[in-house]
Amino acid sequence: MIIPALDLIDGEVVRLYQGDYAQKTRYDYSPVEQLALYAEQGATWLHLVDLTGAKDPAKRQLSLISKMMDAVSNVGLQVGGGIRQEQDLVDLFNAGASRVVIGSLAVKQPELIEQWLTKYGSEKIVLALDLNIDEAGNKHVAVHGWQENSGVTIEELLQRFIPLGLKHVLCTDISKDGTLTGSNTALYTELVKEWPQIQWQSSGGIGTLDDIAALNPCHVSGVIVGRALLEGKFDVTEAIACSQNG
Repeated sequence: MIIPALDLIDGEVVRLYQGDYAQKTRYDYSPVEQLALYAEQGATWLHLVDLTGAKDPAKRQLSLISKMMDAVSNVGLQVGGGIRQEQDLVDLFNAGASRVVIGSLAVKQPELIEQWLTKYGSEKIVLALDLNIDEAGNKHVAVHGWQENSGVTIEELLQRFIPLGLKHVLCTDISKDGTLTGSNTALYTELVKEWPQIQWQSSGGIGTLDDIAALNPCHVSGVIVGRALLEGKFDVTEAIACSQNG
């Protein structure tokens, strides 16, 4: 499945290079119109990162999210960006989000994730794990916009949450994000083989249709594509045609 991604700051579509707010590219697109275009081209899910809300939850772009969901039908929306408390989930679900994407909190307050998986169910929660992979192959989860290495490995988190029903995990190799240099296919092959019960979403590095095709043998469930679509490298229809899972 191809999942287009939009990052939003103050209502504008942007892209950050490797999570750095200082390296921001602004795109002259309407978020509502861009979502409608992706849906028209065949997208059934959208990945949205509310970067304004990530910095200040009080400024979460809930009205814009509502407008985006009102503009399309039959498109699921997964939203992330600074989830810190249960009210953030409630607000996003009320605004039309199908799933909430949770990152740093899974490391900082794992007991909350356990509660939410139990209360809301595995279909409502996506765990976003951003990885720093060292020379020995250890996969440490980064937190706080990738600025801090938590020291916690992906294996530790999965072992904690899978027994509670964790199903959806979005995994990013930080070194690949925003680079258009291809995905870390070896990483995703390993993850899918080790934890086949998880619906893995790959993220980072997609620059060409060949990069999408290269993920087919990995058997990931979803491929997040952001910058390449915004810059017209290809469209969603073409991406779907290259994806084994559509």
